[in-house]
Amino acid sequence: MYSFVLVVHILLAILMIALILVQHGKGADAGASFGGGGAATVFGASGSGNFMTRLTAILTALFFVTSLTLAVYAKKQTQSVNVLPGAEQVQQNTAPVVPAQSTTPANTTSTETSTNAPTNSQ
Repeated sequence: MYSFVLVVHILLAILMIALILVQHGKGADAGASFGGGGAATVFGASGSGNFMTRLTAILTALFFVTSLTLAVYAKKQTQSVNVLPGAEQVQQNTAPVVPAQSTTPANTTSTETSTNAPTNSQ
């Protein structure tokens, strides 16, 4: 199934590139006034704009769907690679480690002066 979606995705990409390159731009209507109006006769009186625009939108939507599908497949592959075989069968019976309580107070202040401390005598 993955290979099929990948092939469809690549074909859609190639078709979209070709279809977008065939379309004329906004400035192409100015060229038609100088004798280049051949596209209007092939696709009808309204020109190729409506047909090409709809076909581009459909191909883009299908490309988006195949992109999301390939992303889901890639996520499933990475999850299955990261799991060790038989890892769900092993259970740990160890108790959680609790930090030991300290018996000495953490905040003691000494009001005594050290006997080795220099004294100021003047």
